[in-house]
Amino acid sequence: MRLAKYGTCVICGLLLCTSVLSAQEQEKKEETNVEAEYMQSVEDQVISELANNESRDDKVVALQMLEEAAAEGRVTPDMMNTLDRLAGEGITNRSTTGGRVMNNYPDIRKRACEILASVKTEESKNILKTIALNDNEPMVLSAAIKSLGTIGINEGDEVISAINWAQKRNMALNPTSSMAFEVLTAYEMLAPTVENKQPMLEEISKIAANNRYTKSVRNRAKALLKKFRDDSGKK
Repeated sequence: MRLAKYGTCVICGLLLCTSVLSAQEQEKKEETNVEAEYMQSVEDQVISELANNESRDDKVVALQMLEEAAAEGRVTPDMMNTLDRLAGEGITNRSTTGGRVMNNYPDIRKRACEILASVKTEESKNILKTIALNDNEPMVLSAAIKSLGTIGINEGDEVISAINWAQKRNMALNPTSSMAFEVLTAYEMLAPTVENKQPMLEEISKIAANNRYTKSVRNRAKALLKKFRDDSGKK
């Protein structure tokens, strides 16, 4: 009887210790989570304030922090809002003085578009599509189009349509070989998702036939046309 009572006491003691330890561990986890959330909130606020400052250098620092967060897979909704703002800096987000745009920073927009490629979400796609439809700088358009190809979302051919529009406009106003190259690359990456390939093929044909593009770009367009035709013949 005594041994039985002793054993019961030991078991109860162990259960109590286990319960206490579990409670302590849970408390530590909660403290850690609260601390992490606080630090994340501070980081979000710092990035937002830097991005909203008029200084171009502050915006560069904000982009560096955003790039690090994207690489580590911890982009928050607040960070996405900041990337949206920076991707449209001077275009969809304007600061004017006397009718003059003061924050037209194509390099800032370009880098924001590049970072968005690391966040393969519907929201990133929508931001980049807006840039493809509204920006007028070839280097920004090139970055946006490349990122759209990398993300790979093209429901109902909406992304291909935006890329087609950007390419048509660029060809009419200022044919740029570097942008045409990224357009061709995006077409190739998105081809499996395209429902109606005809508009895309028409744009590729125009690139192949336009002597204002470099020979290497025209050859790439011709090779892509052949690839699509061969793939179509195999079906």
